[in-house]
Amino acid sequence: MIPRVLSIAGTDPTGGAGIQADLKSIAALGGYGMAAVTALVAQNTLGVRSVHVPPTAFLDAQLYAVSDDVTIDAVKIGMLGSTDVIAAVERWLHDARPPIVVLDPVMVATSGDRLLDTDAEDAVRALCRRADLVTPNLPELAVLVGEPRATTWEAAVTQARRLAASAETVVLLKGGHLDGRECPDAIVDSVGVHPVPGRRVDTPHTHGTGCSLSSAMATLAAHGLSWTDALARAKRWLTGALEHAAALNVGRGNGPIDHQHELRPHIDLGGSWSSERWDAAAAIRADVDACGFVRGLASGALDRDAFAWYLGQDLLYLREYARVLARAAALAPTVDEQRFWAAASVSCLAEEAALHRSHVDPAGLEPAASTRAYTDHLHAASAIGSYAVLVAAILPCFVLYTDIGARWRGTFAPTHPYADWLTAYGDETFAASSAAAADIADAAARSASAPLRHEMAAAYERSMALELAFFEAPLNRA
Repeated sequence: MIPRVLSIAGTDPTGGAGIQADLKSIAALGGYGMAAVTALVAQNTLGVRSVHVPPTAFLDAQLYAVSDDVTIDAVKIGMLGSTDVIAAVERWLHDARPPIVVLDPVMVATSGDRLLDTDAEDAVRALCRRADLVTPNLPELAVLVGEPRATTWEAAVTQARRLAASAETVVLLKGGHLDGRECPDAIVDSVGVHPVPGRRVDTPHTHGTGCSLSSAMATLAAHGLSWTDALARAKRWLTGALEHAAALNVGRGNGPIDHQHELRPHIDLGGSWSSERWDAAAAIRADVDACGFVRGLASGALDRDAFAWYLGQDLLYLREYARVLARAAALAPTVDEQRFWAAASVSCLAEEAALHRSHVDPAGLEPAASTRAYTDHLHAASAIGSYAVLVAAILPCFVLYTDIGARWRGTFAPTHPYADWLTAYGDETFAASSAAAADIADAAARSASAPLRHEMAAAYERSMALELAFFEAPLNRA
């Protein structure tokens, strides 16, 4: 079942908070989002400029229009703003009786200013009794229990337990306003305190975090998760949303989080990073096709001594390349990618044994400058610890040889002096591996930040240039 989740909240035209954030959060966690607007807010990442509250009769019309037609699996309540609005929402909750209600009591601004008058604060306290989960930040929790804001985790837990008991509800205690490197949260109910550990993300882009977490909790609960399991899943998603927030580059102030960071890597935009880099390397690829070694290899006119020298250098290269592939397996984020790179490393060593040692005596071989430059580049990409950059550096060896082999396939007779080599270049199994390596690079690029994609492109371009130098070296050797 796809949970149908209704957000009752104010707006944010920049999309970072309010119902816009709620709808993104609901969608990101697999729900179908709906929204009833309590207030129209003119705001951006720098602050609120104006608030317009429509007549409560229009809010009534919105709420009943939804519940008269759609089965609602969960409700998230955010900005209410006045006793009249709160009363309208409470009446509707009594009539509609949604199975899950999550209340994010928007009562205190980031600046610390109180957003509601005393009567409205009392109305929010009463509304807590209709909620299955209440998600205040620490300033709001203090207002709800009528105490000073907690400055320690222990004090915050005490206040959360007091609210849970007085309102006969469950409280999501959030530790984001406390100091320290850790950022724990907890589910507090009549049974006790159920902590969920977390780490603090060093970013100023936290706009809409509270809205997003509460709507995520409503959606996950509608999926059937317990409050504690929902919090663990929501925190993992929210931590990633904070880590990717800066890449959105939205506004000049406290920017929004990246709600869609888990979905974006899977979006097919019709192109791919690997095809873009391949097209960008067109000049280098043309130089490879035009170089004397490649033309001589294809025609069969290549000097045997030059070919033997090339084989020796390629043997040395493959030994190091196999180590780099093994390093990619160690860094790979999934089991499938680990297996792919590990198998490629083994295949690389098998290729060395089959096609090189049968032609070349490895004893006494020393790497040429072109060979050393290429393997040093690959090892440098490996050493920085970035899987994405390493994959980008590895890829040209796959795709360039596959392209050459595909164009050579069927163009030579079995008696061609280099038939075994040309056949190896055109092997369809290797072509399949090349396509898989490109898919892995594309996935890494989709989840990478803009600066990291720039590093990937530089590593790919450098490998392409070194492939050309490797082909040119046999005929340019002293």
